[in-house]
Amino acid sequence: MLLAKVKGNIVSTQKNPNLKSHKLLVVHQIDLNGNFIGKKDSIAIDLIDAGIGDTVLVVQEGAAVKQILGHRNAPVHTIIVAVVDQIALSRNGFSRY
Repeated sequence: MLLAKVKGNIVSTQKNPNLKSHKLLVVHQIDLNGNFIGKKDSIAIDLIDAGIGDTVLVVQEGAAVKQILGHRNAPVHTIIVAVVDQIALSRNGFSRY
């Protein structure tokens, strides 16, 4: 899993039939401080209604995506699995909320 920031939407007039009901978003990996890592954006399928500016958890693994979608028909490698509300870190490794 990766921590990422949603940077934009993908608008497409033509899609694979198995993607027609799904939203596609542009995401970019970030570190725990919210800084972008590297120069590479990715396109992720969104099933949880994330929006531009949201911090999200992203899975980039075809088999996991296929399990979440429930079929192997969509050409998808990257999927948003959660919107991150808060990140809490402590020095001893335990989180406090």
